[in-house]
Amino acid sequence: MEQQTENHPTFGMPLRGILLLCGIYTFVWGAFFRWFGDALLSWLAMGETIDASTTIYGTIGMLIGACIFLSAFYPLSWIYFIAVGIMGKLGSSIWFLIAYLDLVGWNKRSIFHMVFNEWIWLIPLCIILYKAKQVKDYLKNL
Repeated sequence: MEQQTENHPTFGMPLRGILLLCGIYTFVWGAFFRWFGDALLSWLAMGETIDASTTIYGTIGMLIGACIFLSAFYPLSWIYFIAVGIMGKLGSSIWFLIAYLDLVGWNKRSIFHMVFNEWIWLIPLCIILYKAKQVKDYLKNL
């Protein structure tokens, strides 16, 4: 007797773990910008004193992190939170480039912030959104 294996998309627990990690990481960096913005901008500027308000930027970062974190609990039902996280990461990247880059300049620390805090998370978030959409569409068609 021949067994038929059905090839259906799955959304595994590691993907949820990545969403949790990304959400916490984004929330914490947003909190740093919210409460220690001047010191963080000075660090990003390689020690130059910078006086700029980062309260709104940090608060938005914390909200983006919370959305990504919450999406890990019901990724198929709350697929839009994942999309909000992707758009938020893109938006906060553009915001940083427009509002703060002229203050801190391109250096190894500002590049670190942009690459490791914003852009690198776009890759797993896009893959996770794609997988969640695949599974959600498959479940709709059952």
